[in-house]
Amino acid sequence: MHNVKRNPQTPEALAEKNQREQSKIIEFLTLTEDVLSRKKKQEWSNDAFELTQRLLQINPEFYTVWNYRRNILLNGIFPQSTPEQINDLLSNELSMTTTALKANPKVYWIWNHRRWCLENVPDGPERNGVPSMEWRQANWDKELFVVERMLDADARNFLAWNYRRYVLANMPTRRPETSELAYTSRKIGANFSNFSAWHQRSKTLVGLWESGQLDPIQSRDDEFELVSNALYTDPDDQSAWIYHRWLIGSGENKAQLEREIQLIFELLQEQPDSKWCMESLVHYKRLLLQNHSPDSQTLKQECVELLSRLMDLDPVRYFRYQDLRRDLDQ
Repeated sequence: MHNVKRNPQTPEALAEKNQREQSKIIEFLTLTEDVLSRKKKQEWSNDAFELTQRLLQINPEFYTVWNYRRNILLNGIFPQSTPEQINDLLSNELSMTTTALKANPKVYWIWNHRRWCLENVPDGPERNGVPSMEWRQANWDKELFVVERMLDADARNFLAWNYRRYVLANMPTRRPETSELAYTSRKIGANFSNFSAWHQRSKTLVGLWESGQLDPIQSRDDEFELVSNALYTDPDDQSAWIYHRWLIGSGENKAQLEREIQLIFELLQEQPDSKWCMESLVHYKRLLLQNHSPDSQTLKQECVELLSRLMDLDPVRYFRYQDLRRDLDQ
């Protein structure tokens, strides 16, 4: 805390602290050497398995040790186990990595190990001579719950969003895509600046349009209304602007393009120094020029004026704006 007097540590206390840190380093190096030696000798024992867990608890980014741990399971433990025991082992692995993710939510190798676990869950017990999907479905359902809790803790964790897409795409019983659209609505409603949620929404909508579950024309208009609320709420946040550009696409719909240009122009009147408003107006007016009004001198002049303002407002991108203005003069 500020303005709180700190008492200097005594030489004895500093020496003791240094000794503890040195001991931890020596312990880690010794453990690493032991594990890598066993890996080199292709030892697939339970002892080696336990040692990998100790090492990964210290350093969860040690991807070589994650690989070794999987090889121990495949070559040493699974061959001696029943399908039910393998399911229990993999459930334990998922529990172990859940704990690891709470402390290290953005370590890719933990998420990667969870994928491997899910992909190796055996079929459930047979019913009338046919293996059931009971174990697989239970693990995948639980996985979706876990990733939702991770996104509750950090709604912008892009690794968790990527993993969510993986889970939804590979569940034995697929969830309707409309439920994912509702999920992204909740996440965006909680925070308009959640870029990952907007991105997930775009992926979901494409699937719904391609499958014929949503009318692309009507739903796109609904999306424009949603994103417009976000733009007016926080015109300086880029997440909604990027999504807006995705909705516009290549600007083939002239009426839609002109409508959105007018909306952004009105927002610029309220926020005269909004860089994103000006950049978007230039981008969309240039689409109008390319697709619908190639000879419009008025549009060109409006773009030149906006770019001149941007050169003053955003000098870091001065030369980019200058190049755009030069293209309009040609």
